[in-house]
Amino acid sequence: MRRFEFAVDREHARAVNEVVADLRRLRIAAMTVAAVLWLGTAFLVWLNHPWSYLLAVAFALGAATSLFIGLWTPHRGRVDKLYATGELVPAVVSETSKRGTILLALVDLAKPNADGPRYALITRTVRTLPGHRAQTGERVPAVTVRIDRAPAAVGELWQSVSTMPIAWGTRDLNIIENARQSIREVEWKLLTDNLDLAAKVRRVDAKRLLLDPQQLPEELRR
Repeated sequence: MRRFEFAVDREHARAVNEVVADLRRLRIAAMTVAAVLWLGTAFLVWLNHPWSYLLAVAFALGAATSLFIGLWTPHRGRVDKLYATGELVPAVVSETSKRGTILLALVDLAKPNADGPRYALITRTVRTLPGHRAQTGERVPAVTVRIDRAPAAVGELWQSVSTMPIAWGTRDLNIIENARQSIREVEWKLLTDNLDLAAKVRRVDAKRLLLDPQQLPEELRR
């Protein structure tokens, strides 16, 4: 796995990093739901009916789950950890609109236990992209953010992979350029040659398009 180490500017990341903002909203929502469910549990117990106790158990389980998510999210959302554990990948601007900038990225979905890489194209719409020009073909180095709700032993591909631009973690243009140079030209060319597939990726339910290994350049088959 290719990693890219740099000093994360936490103040900058808190201001522009949309992954961190999403996780922050998830934590607030989870804690709010947990509080409501705990109150519901207390009310159902107070009713003192057989059916209310059954509902109280269900409410309590839901509250515990929401509380776990709320407490787990800050650990999961440490921006420096996300950058340190993510794989450095290429992304290019495929389209710009009033809703934001659409990035097309090349990622490896294979888990460590897989026989080899399984490359796919994924897209992400971003609202801000500091340090980059919002024009088609702009090269945007990023890292992967992987999520898998199934046990590690189930399947050889990650269920969900998104991207997080290096520019969301630093204001230093030299760091962004170093990350860009750390990615092979063959990967950038593959993305540039397939910019027209971005719309197709956005339409599929899985929000990713697996690439045929036999159609990949030789350098990406191993």
